[in-house]
Amino acid sequence: MATVERFEDLNVWKAAREFCKLIHQFTLRNDFCNDFKLVSQIRASSGSVMDNIAEGFERDGNKEFCQFLSFSKGSCGEARSQLYRALDAGYISKADFDQAYNQAMEISKMLSGFIAYLKETELKGRKFK
Repeated sequence: MATVERFEDLNVWKAAREFCKLIHQFTLRNDFCNDFKLVSQIRASSGSVMDNIAEGFERDGNKEFCQFLSFSKGSCGEARSQLYRALDAGYISKADFDQAYNQAMEISKMLSGFIAYLKETELKGRKFK
């Protein structure tokens, strides 16, 4: 397995970035953009998915990384809940909801798998070399 040197190399971070971009595009729409509180919340939670992956990676130790991946997973769930609010308010279509929801679920699965891997690996991070 290749050594990952930057969080930008992680597929889960790349997927989270795409999810964040999709959410941002949704929030630019006329009706949606006027719901300032929901826009702020869903942008923050979707951004936290990718940001917590990055922050945890930069901590250089698996225990802290797992903790931040868990935060990321929580933010992913929060964004999914907010997607329901956007759908129920008529800000996004069912097709848009399904696209974003499926992306979020895939990210959650990737995060769960990554956490499990980090808990089992003998590698403990650069901090502990």
